[in-house]
Amino acid sequence: MITKENKAEIIKKFGKHPADTGGAPAQVALLTERIKQISAHLKNNKKDHLTESGLLKLVSQRRMLLSYLKQRDRDSYNQVIKALELRK
Repeated sequence: MITKENKAEIIKKFGKHPADTGGAPAQVALLTERIKQISAHLKNNKKDHLTESGLLKLVSQRRMLLSYLKQRDRDSYNQVIKALELRK
């Protein structure tokens, strides 16, 4: 679970201003944090299929946001990819 402090820190780092929770970079960063936490949970609980399907939904949502960001603002896309270490 993402704590309030952790969420505020992510939004501060990736948002345009501290209350920017709706911007694509901030949403991608928040989704990435949730994906990391759920992936760690699934390593210990291999038979949790409901959580696994939720993880796949989050991954596809992040992929769509990244696609949108890539089309609209290539510089921001590159910064987010580099900061979150999503692609090699």
